[in-house]
Order: sequence, then C-alpha cells, then structure tokens
Amino acid sequence: MNRPLVVIFAAIGLDAVGLGLIFPILPRLLEEVAHTKDVAMYIGIMTALYAVMQFIFAPVLGALSDNLGRRPVLLISLAGAAINYVIMAFAPRLWMLLLGRAIAGLTSANISVAMAYITDITPQDKRARRFGLFNAVFGAGFIVGPVLGGLLGDYWLRLPFIAAAVLNACNLLLALSALPESRTPARQIDLPALNPFRPMRWVFSMKGLLPIILVYFILSAAGDAYGTCWALWGFDTFQWNGLWIGLSLGAFGLCQTTVQALLPGSATKLLGERWTVIVGIGFGCAAAVAMAFANQGWIVFAIMPILALSGIGTPAFQAFATRQVDQAGQGQLQGVLASAVSLASIVAPLAFSTFYFVIQKQWPGAIWLSVVVINAIAIPLVFISTRTARSMHTATA
Repeated sequence: MNRPLVVIFAAIGLDAVGLGLIFPILPRLLEEVAHTKDVAMYIGIMTALYAVMQFIFAPVLGALSDNLGRRPVLLISLAGAAINYVIMAFAPRLWMLLLGRAIAGLTSANISVAMAYITDITPQDKRARRFGLFNAVFGAGFIVGPVLGGLLGDYWLRLPFIAAAVLNACNLLLALSALPESRTPARQIDLPALNPFRPMRWVFSMKGLLPIILVYFILSAAGDAYGTCWALWGFDTFQWNGLWIGLSLGAFGLCQTTVQALLPGSATKLLGERWTVIVGIGFGCAAAVAMAFANQGWIVFAIMPILALSGIGTPAFQAFATRQVDQAGQGQLQGVLASAVSLASIVAPLAFSTFYFVIQKQWPGAIWLSVVVINAIAIPLVFISTRTARSMHTATA
C-alpha cells in the first residue's frame, strides 16, 4: 500500500477512535463538570451535536477540497482535531465540553475529503476494494476507541483526550511529510459552494443522483440500529452483563472488519455493483430475522459472519456512486454522502430507541424486524438508481 493511502486510512481510523473513545467516560465526565447525576439529557445533546456538525460541514469541507485541494483541508482538520482534544482534556465547564464536541464533529467531517482523495488516486475497477478497506479501518477504529477510552479513563478521566491529541498530532506530522496533493485544485474559493445546503440543490439538479443518496441514507440508518439497541437487547434477551456485551461487539467488529477488508472488490467483480448491494442487503435481512427470534446467546455469535457479510454492499454502492459525477465534483459528492450518514445518525437512533422502548417488554427482538423493513425499502431504490444511471450512460454514449 502506498504512503498516501496509509496517511488517509490513519486519518479515518483516528476519526473513528475519537468518535468512540468518549462513550465509556462520557457519563462520569458530565457528572464531574455538570455537578449532577442526571446527565442523560446532556449525553443526548452531545451525541446530536456531533452528528449535526458532521451533517453541516462534510459538504463544506468536500467543496473546499475541490477548490483548494485535498491536502490543505486534511492538514487543517487534523491540526484542529489535535488542538481540540487538548482543550477538551482540560475543559472545566460544561459549555466548553459541548463546544469541544461540536468542533470534533466539524473536524471529523474530513471523512468526505478522505473519500474524495481515495477516489482521485484509485482506478475505477479498484474503488470497491479500497472503499471496503476504508470501511474496515473505520470499523477497527470504532472498536479500538471505546476500549482505549475505558482503559485510559480508569487511570484519569481526561487521559483519553490526551491520547487522541497525541495520535492526531502524529498523523498530522505524517501527512505533512508523506501526503501529496491528489488533484490540481482551482486555487480559488467558490463562496457559494460553502453554503452547506447548496449540495442538496446540486443533488436535485443531477438526474438520477437523488435515489443514490436515498439508498445511502437508508443503509446508514439501518446500520445505526445496532449501535443504538445492541446493548439493551443483549441485556433484555440474554441477561448479558457488560463483559458479554463487549465481547459480542468485539466479535462482530472483527467479522465486519475482515469482510470489509477482503470481500467487496471480489464480490463486485463477480456480481457487479447492483447485485453486490442486493446480496449484501439479503445477508443483513437474513441475519436480522435470525436475531429477532434468537433465544440463546450462542446463536448470536453463530450469526455474526452472516451479519458481517451485509457489509459487502456499501463499498460497492460507494464505487457506483463515484462514477455518476465527474472528477471535479468528487469532493462535493463525498460531502453529500457523508452528510447523508450524519443525518441518519441524528434521526435513526431517536427512531430506533423510541420503537425499542415500545416493544421492550413484549418482544425486544422485534427491533431487528424493523431493520429488515427499512432495508427492504432500499431494494427498489437500488434498482431505480442503477437503471437510471445505466440509461444516462447509454444516452451519453
């Protein structure tokens, strides 16, 4: 793997680590700065604030990278992340933590720039594989983040932030020395492009792009069910303690990372992009149905490889999406896709948690049937988006 890809994947892994490391220490940290045990509302605010900032700034950073270049935007975001984690490590007030989490959401919006960079330096026939690696690295970082946060937080509640600052600073130094520019930038700022809602008008102006964004949103929303309800479901259904919940998440993360790293490229060559997405959705639905009716914990571990195979679809769909716009618009496209993920991360956890508490006492596993329903909605949209794109290419030819 070449050095620029190493730097990009390191940046993505650190974004995921930064997102996850705060989860184990957040309740205790908020109790310390807010001087109250009732911190549920503050946790919700911080989670939503992070996702909202990603939603707003992912297209802005993507558009900036189209105009100024990928490298300077990535360098500034890495430097901002390192400084922000230092500030959060010593923040004595609640408002400072809220501000810091908002800035963390802004700097982690560089995911759109990183994906555009990968698109710039990757031939079309290799994009599905590299997007799979991209998702695998993000998944690995999200596994490491909570473990690192919990481990370091037992020594000092603020130590995870110091660790994140050091890691981001090291990645910044690596990027300064080993990350070349991936495209020839315009070297001028298109001020209207900085409007975070302008890309939505761009989406509607591009024939066939809206179904692609909707599919991406739906797949992302369905995936949020696991982060929202897994621990609650494990406790209610199998009486799992924290150790078993952690082991189950770790096992799933390992299976998913393996699948994302090894299979998307081969699956896309064998099945094509459309059917790779459909087959991935099928694996996810089959696993979710089995989980809904599972009455013993070992069944969940047996199902995990099937559930992880659902991960072959998203990289294939990402590769398909990159072929629908020209090279100059890749940053804007990736910004819109990242915003779709962020919007899903705002809406889906609220919806899934509300539904879970409705069915919690009667049938906790029914939450996974709701995931099946949501995934099923994406299937006709996959056919519509891929057929529309094929017609556009035929007409152009």
